[in-house]
Amino acid sequence: MGSGRLPEVEVAYALPERQFLKAVSLASGATVWDAINACGVLAEFPQIDLEDTMVGIFSRRVTLDTVLTEGDRVEIYRPLLISPAEARRLRAERKPKA
Repeated sequence: MGSGRLPEVEVAYALPERQFLKAVSLASGATVWDAINACGVLAEFPQIDLEDTMVGIFSRRVTLDTVLTEGDRVEIYRPLLISPAEARRLRAERKPKA
């Protein structure tokens, strides 16, 4: 990386009806926050509140100040509508009794 640039980092965000995936090039040492701000996702989805939203890199939760490495995919997660335990309970209730 002699130029001081990362080749590309992807930023991903998805709603049930719409997806956002954009590659951006950033300066070496850039953070998750830098990538999110550079890609335009906040302008396209103004409802994203980074104060209350979890983010990750390849399904591993990280903080906004995490430094990126070449080829990372930054993921912005939507809040859960119900807890995983509640989802399991609901599935079990719908399952036919044997």
